Amino acid sequence: MAMSTMYQTEVPLYGDLLDLVAEVNTQVLNQNPEIKEQLAHTGELDRLSMERHGAIRLGTADELSIMRRLFAVMGMHPVGYYDLAPAGVPVHSTAFRAIDAQALNQSPFRVFTSLLRLDLINDEALKQDAITALANRQIFTDNVVSLIERFEAQGGLTAEEGEQFIKEALETFRWHDKTPISKELYQRLLAQHGLIADVVGFKGPHINHLTPRTLDIDTVQQGMQAKGIPPKAIIEGPPKRECPILLRQTSFKALEEAVLFKNPNGEYEQGHHTARFGEIEQRGVALTPKGKALYDELLSQARSRLGATPNADNASEYYQILEKAFDAFPDDYQAMHNEALAYFYYQAVDNAADVDSAMLHLETVDAQTVDSKQIVNALIEKGTIRIEPIVYEDFLPVSAAGIFQSNLQQDKQSNYDGNSNQHEFEQALGASIYDELALYEEIQAQSLKDCINALSSFA
Repeated sequence: MAMSTMYQTEVPLYGDLLDLVAEVNTQVLNQNPEIKEQLAHTGELDRLSMERHGAIRLGTADELSIMRRLFAVMGMHPVGYYDLAPAGVPVHSTAFRAIDAQALNQSPFRVFTSLLRLDLINDEALKQDAITALANRQIFTDNVVSLIERFEAQGGLTAEEGEQFIKEALETFRWHDKTPISKELYQRLLAQHGLIADVVGFKGPHINHLTPRTLDIDTVQQGMQAKGIPPKAIIEGPPKRECPILLRQTSFKALEEAVLFKNPNGEYEQGHHTARFGEIEQRGVALTPKGKALYDELLSQARSRLGATPNADNASEYYQILEKAFDAFPDDYQAMHNEALAYFYYQAVDNAADVDSAMLHLETVDAQTVDSKQIVNALIEKGTIRIEPIVYEDFLPVSAAGIFQSNLQQDKQSNYDGNSNQHEFEQALGASIYDELALYEEIQAQSLKDCINALSSFA
């Protein structure tokens, strides 16, 4: 929580946002005991108030490589590859997080980490100036690099070293109001894209938002307006549902902050920068490849029908179109399970009665076969097994791009033709990226094994 404390000091409005989210979550839990019970069953209830995701933007392959090693000290690994260029943002990204359910419940912290794609800058002179500026900065302290190397050599850090690591690591993510570049270069970078200016123009990858998790993002959106916190016009992601899926996100608009630009003569010139903002998210069940394909199809249909980028002027129309399009996606956990649209935990019901021959047969068959699925469904219908949604821990490229664009004063839709290149990203990273869908598949399969073992003890 050290990063959250630092960010709250830097952006006081973030503290107001935390208070609002806590208020809404308490209200939802008090009014909906079934939601509280579900979160208790999945282990998410205790982590709810701690849960955050942050976002940083890096400029070079070397920065990304060391950042991966830094996050590894905290048990966080790269999960998922996101190319935001098709949506007009010249980066590709991954999310650093824990990779198993128990670790996620203990440390529910994610950092969406983007690497600037300088190859997408067509202005060669500007590209070279950006490369030079990035080459002249060092975003990590010598001490944190030394501690990373010690962790890798020893397989861990002492408690004292761990405290020192946190202190040193925070320096990487701290806001600096003095820039290493001139105002003239900043303006040229800004004209190319606001995100390029944000990455190249500063001493380090300041946290540009920290996101708490709410159980009712629509109420938070209304609450922001009531408290004078200006929200973005559109909640990104799927529409409001009884059974939430994937991820919905909104934010308050980025702050205009005073900065000092360093001119070639070494003197500083006053200016301003707009990038840091407050974001809120509501997470739903993780979708299978089949479910994600249906989600993508319906979202595409809605946006095509709107015929424009969702914005303040067409928000009401967009929500109506979106909700109508998503009538085709079942809004019931059991239906999603039966149609293999989403991932679920399987849990033995306490004191389950009469575990019959169906249970015994379940022990002998492959959990992926049709027969076993029929048996599992029969045990669910009987009340011997319950299903609980596996929460989506990751991100959506279209939603992330929508948040970035709305907070970078990027009114025009940029067009970047570069191809996605996960291999190039992984080379810079120095490691392979975990497939998030494979992780959900593993969690679901393990829960079924655990469920079978629990039922066996009842028999």
